[in-house]
Amino acid sequence: MIGALAEFHFIRTYWLLLLIPIFFIWWLVRPRTKSDAQLPAGIAPHLARVLQTGAGETQKAYPVDFAMIAAILITLAVSGPSWSRAPNPLIADTAPLVIALKVTDSMENSDLAPSRLDRAKFKVADLIKARAGAQTALIAYAGTSHRVAPLTEDANILRPLLEGLSPAVMPKQGDAAADALSLSESILFDSKTPGAVLFVLDDLDPSQLTGFETATVPLFFLTTLPDDQRIAQVDTLSNATVVPFSNDDRDITLLQRRIQSAYSAALDDDNRLDWEDRGWILVWPAALLSLLWFRRGWVIRWAFVIMFFTSPSGPVFADGWRDWFLTADQQGQIAMNQKRFAEAAALFQDPYRRGYAHLKAGQYPEASAIFAELNTPEAAFSEGIARIRNREYRPAISAFETALERRPDWPEAQHNLEISKAILEFVETTREQSDTGEEAGIGADDTVFDNEAGRGKETTINASVDGGQAMTADQWISTIDTDMQDFLRNRFLLENQVQQQ
Repeated sequence: MIGALAEFHFIRTYWLLLLIPIFFIWWLVRPRTKSDAQLPAGIAPHLARVLQTGAGETQKAYPVDFAMIAAILITLAVSGPSWSRAPNPLIADTAPLVIALKVTDSMENSDLAPSRLDRAKFKVADLIKARAGAQTALIAYAGTSHRVAPLTEDANILRPLLEGLSPAVMPKQGDAAADALSLSESILFDSKTPGAVLFVLDDLDPSQLTGFETATVPLFFLTTLPDDQRIAQVDTLSNATVVPFSNDDRDITLLQRRIQSAYSAALDDDNRLDWEDRGWILVWPAALLSLLWFRRGWVIRWAFVIMFFTSPSGPVFADGWRDWFLTADQQGQIAMNQKRFAEAAALFQDPYRRGYAHLKAGQYPEASAIFAELNTPEAAFSEGIARIRNREYRPAISAFETALERRPDWPEAQHNLEISKAILEFVETTREQSDTGEEAGIGADDTVFDNEAGRGKETTINASVDGGQAMTADQWISTIDTDMQDFLRNRFLLENQVQQQ
């Protein structure tokens, strides 16, 4: 709250000059209290005041008071009060988060049933679910640190990798928390978006504290210890927020709130972002004050004034009560803020915002079609995002190339272009090697027997020719049967060998 007050300002201060005529009109029009000079002649003043009708009643509020207060609120609204930056919709609408999970033998302790590590996995899974639509990366560390998954919004990628983590897959036992922090900072640096790092651990080696004291990103710790036990080393860090483990979702809720607060504070320091206009908040009390004009005796008095200032130049239609106060784009933005993306796409009139809402709703073909009709580099960039998420790799490459033509030396577009080309090359190469079966000597119409070892019944399989299609990339990936722990163990061993060399 103190930080918000320190950043409070008006975006369009020149509108505040309207307050001068408003206060002048208020002073000029508001009825005055009757003075003694207006009392009837020939009667003592103290008797005349008593004999007057309603002498004991004093009207404290007049219609002009409510009209002028509403005018002041509207003036403040159009002046653009703001106290926070608006996040860039092309990057993220919530804070990117890197989760560093400690995977050591101590995490196998069963004082938190079934084990500290299993409970930590459950908490991480709950946090990823609560952060739906936000980018999250996963790091595992023991004696060495390893990136398990890069920043991604897809929880389906993180979940199987998280379940495969155990002390057996780590190449070396120990506590390399400082190395995990360095790796986390490098991931966030590459993302170009202010983010945070969350350590899920049961202890911290004191020798690792130096790296944490000089951290350049917000630090959070979730301690997987029973009975509100604390980690003394972590408590000494002044630049970190420690959240104790809880059996309910209180720790997840607190982490969400603190991470988002750190993200907002980081955005306020980014001068490249626009300030978020919060003037719409003041429109609601102004609208409520206007309802008081319908009191008896007020409507007739103010009807002509209202008609004079608000009479439209053309026909006006209102399909619902929201249309009386908010434009379609404003209603769409409210739906976006509430993560009702499909509804926002139907409300937005601005084509770019409508396309972005389709993108967030997972309606990638609709988003691609809208972005393709726009001639801005941002539209081409967003089209590439939509197409690559829809697994249209060649059109995605074309879209990112178009974005670079419209805005040369755009690092984000160049990065995504390289990723799209790499994915396309991997998918096509793998499909060529795996789909046909020709390398194994099996033709499309050959007869195959399953009893070469003398077991099983003789079976003949005839491949269908009519309507036959090659497997898609998703179908091919789904046929891979690999133990996740073996995969992670081999990958971490290879990374460790490369680092040692």
